[in-house]
Amino acid sequence: MGETLPNSRKRYALAVLFALALAGVLVQWLRPFRPALSPPAAYTLTIASNSAYVGTCPVTVAVGSGYFEGEGVAASLQTHLTGKAALAAALSGRAGLATTADIPIMFAAMQKVPVSVVATFFKTEHDHGIVARRDRGIATLADLKGKRIGVSLGTSAHFVLDGFLSRQHLARGEVDVVDLKPEQFGAALAAGRVDAIATWEPFLDELQGALGRNGALFYAEDIYEIPYSLAGSRDFVAANPELMRRVLRALARGVRDCRDRPAHARAVMNAVLRADTDAWATRWQRLQFGMTLDQGLILALEDESRWAVANGLAAPGETPNFLDNMYLDALVHVAPAAVTVIR
Repeated sequence: MGETLPNSRKRYALAVLFALALAGVLVQWLRPFRPALSPPAAYTLTIASNSAYVGTCPVTVAVGSGYFEGEGVAASLQTHLTGKAALAAALSGRAGLATTADIPIMFAAMQKVPVSVVATFFKTEHDHGIVARRDRGIATLADLKGKRIGVSLGTSAHFVLDGFLSRQHLARGEVDVVDLKPEQFGAALAAGRVDAIATWEPFLDELQGALGRNGALFYAEDIYEIPYSLAGSRDFVAANPELMRRVLRALARGVRDCRDRPAHARAVMNAVLRADTDAWATRWQRLQFGMTLDQGLILALEDESRWAVANGLAAPGETPNFLDNMYLDALVHVAPAAVTVIR
């Protein structure tokens, strides 16, 4: 049998062990702090976006909150003034995906440019409208007759303007339509080169604010509900099925923040954009954030394609099968109940 250590030797051994353990703790504590390194992102993605637009909230928040990073995607925003320009960047390969409304998607399909919609993430009717000068005798929509109206031709605002005119039983020839770029709106309206502007947010707010009491603002409620979507070239989307799934999982978290935590979402947008988005708070309850691919988008694209042909904006021909422009696989995998496209 082994001999039992005397109590004095036991105490000495325990003291030595304690001292060694304490020294190890102190060494670790005194070492410079090094955060744990995240594994490298599996994918890199550039998203073309008119991120100063409230509808892009889910994408902007997903970038600013690290939701893409959490899915292994190093995502960055490429800023554009319009969704039309953003989609053009994605279709030309200057970006992977784009945030855009339905009209640019329709025109791409009409021109046989292979475009794929991955998901719609935002809708609202309180987005497009007309700002007019009261000193030009415009107090109601009927007063637009005979007036000069600025608009960017071939955009959703152009589609909405025709809807306004139709509601007032005004023929296109009864107004003078002036093609303007968005960056020209303010100067043209202030100088009186046009009497009104048909456009979308945030330009509506900016123009109305500049005119003050001299401004009359008419929203396109019951005329047009804008669906804002994530889209890209068919080749890029189809070649990256796993990336599309990761993107939608990150986007779903951005959607939830914008829908359920609006103050937090606006704070994230303020940080990302280095701008003040708090002016949007008053209309937030009219904004619909949710991830879908629905039959309504296809019906809207079909209606808009007929409008484009009737106005000479697209060549006559058979209406495209816009189902071919819906990329269903990723959303079916991530949120199958969100896909209501008839197929």
